[in-house]
Amino acid sequence: MKKLLLSALAVALLSGTTVTRAASQSSTAPSAPPQAAAQSTDKTPPSYDMKPQSLLDLDAMHKKYVDLATAIPQEKYTWRPAEGVRSFSELFLHVAGANYGFPQLLGVPVPANIDLKTLQKSTTDKAQIIDVLNKSFDNAHATIEKMTNADFNKALPKLGPDANEGDVIYLLVTHAHEHLGQSIAYARVNGIVPPWTVAAEAAAAKKGDDSKE
Repeated sequence: MKKLLLSALAVALLSGTTVTRAASQSSTAPSAPPQAAAQSTDKTPPSYDMKPQSLLDLDAMHKKYVDLATAIPQEKYTWRPAEGVRSFSELFLHVAGANYGFPQLLGVPVPANIDLKTLQKSTTDKAQIIDVLNKSFDNAHATIEKMTNADFNKALPKLGPDANEGDVIYLLVTHAHEHLGQSIAYARVNGIVPPWTVAAEAAAAKKGDDSKE
């Protein structure tokens, strides 16, 4: 329940909507069941393995996004599944924007050459988009790398009364996971197999051949 509320508040902050409005809307939601209410009162500090795990997860996402973006032909970058839905280029740039937007909630400045309001539609050039993806993930990685264990449990009231800086990192990583799945679906519809799947299938085939020797 806490994570859902934090997600709504984070999106509101990133889009320029006031936290007060998001909070007031959430107050109209049905009351949480007793079990959920009990969980919401748990004040146990987050495990301090969050930093290395977050970096491991984020770096894996970085490689997969860039590998997939590289495998997609330039002419497919304007493809979209339907009108009004993000294209390949817009999807990748949306993820890049979030990699700057979430750290901004922790006081990390967005580079002067990045306009989060226009980034998503700023280019359809494959090489430029891959460059932006790389730099955005580097920015997110650097943000986490500079954090201490204690920072993950540091209060962040603007996200909610029980929010902390670790919640921002949680949202950053899960956001990347969410849209990786979307980009994989886009690729599959266009007959593009994710490179890591190609590699895994090749390794499995080789293992099978070796076992016959």
